[in-house]
Amino acid sequence: MSTATPLRHRALPGTSSLRASARAAALRGEPLVVMTTLDGCPYCDLVRQYLVPMSDAGTVHALQIDIRDRQSRLEDFQGRASTPAEQASLYKARFAPTVLFLGPAGQELAERLVGMAVPDLYGAYLEARLDESRARLRRG
Repeated sequence: MSTATPLRHRALPGTSSLRASARAAALRGEPLVVMTTLDGCPYCDLVRQYLVPMSDAGTVHALQIDIRDRQSRLEDFQGRASTPAEQASLYKARFAPTVLFLGPAGQELAERLVGMAVPDLYGAYLEARLDESRARLRRG
């Protein structure tokens, strides 16, 4: 009997430093993909069904932050102490899930994906945003 966590319940990793995570992603020519989430959010589970396998395969550098988490310490892109909730608010990411595509300085590289309106097309939207982000990183 397998003890693996079902994909729909698996979380993306968190981070203690957005700055370090974004720099690590940029070194690989990748955007930092930040998904905002809420505990128990079924739409977040649907988005993770796309992002977790990509993260596991190493094709994206993705993490998640809880938009209500005011306790965890999170270094922002300038190296200052912050929280996940403060960072979500800074990006005006009020809805979960919101997927941000960020460069090494925290700049948005492609239009964010908000919610999960059309599950059948989500993968195509995600790939298009990743392609745009990677192209913007290559152009500098």
